[in-house]
Amino acid sequence: MSQIVAKGPMSLSDKAPRGLRGSAESWRILVAENAADDAECLIRGLRRHGHDVVHAETGIAVLDAYEGMDLLLIDLDLPDLDGLEVCRDIRAVCDVAIIAVTGRASELDRVLGLQAGADDYLVKPYGFRELMARMEAVMRRSQRQSPEARVISHGPLCIDVGLREVRMDGRRIEMTRKEFDLLHILAARPDTVIPRKQLMQRIWGDSWSRRTVDTHVNRLRNKLGSGDWIVTVRGIGFRFRRA
Repeated sequence: MSQIVAKGPMSLSDKAPRGLRGSAESWRILVAENAADDAECLIRGLRRHGHDVVHAETGIAVLDAYEGMDLLLIDLDLPDLDGLEVCRDIRAVCDVAIIAVTGRASELDRVLGLQAGADDYLVKPYGFRELMARMEAVMRRSQRQSPEARVISHGPLCIDVGLREVRMDGRRIEMTRKEFDLLHILAARPDTVIPRKQLMQRIWGDSWSRRTVDTHVNRLRNKLGSGDWIVTVRGIGFRFRRA
């Protein structure tokens, strides 16, 4: 059986086991893998089976591209963000299927991966047929679950992620795209300190400054009518306080 290996060139068998080839639905899959050879071979195999595949080489790219995907295959060893943190961030706001695909093989690594929100955990090297079987199983479980409304509510504050609307006591609050993104990230993980650097990278990419973040936080506080919603944690970042 051909295998996906942690490092070096890979090869995939053109033949899928009976029951896989042609029987699976076509899914939108995001492959988060920064090793070029591994990514190329995996993407080629998935496309052979009829899937629409998007490639992301960094954690920031994953967080920018995961919306609208059916399944994420995430290597936990990404160059910019830890894959576990990426899984946590995504799981905090949606129920997209996630399989961690990684060289981290210890029992503790597996436990941490599953606790971070991965639906399954696959260690390199692995067989492509096994990956396909695990994908089928994860998607069966995922499709049996009722989709949840993408609305975050904290007392009088309601954030509709799909409509990108924010309301306070039923009154709509106008926000810029960056302001909404910042509030969404913070409110999705209440009482959790989000590092300033992570907010900068996720929202502004390479075009940011410390003052930019502070300015947007102050604008949010003013629009929400209170500074109590967003707490500054000196030297680290910001925390959204539950109502």
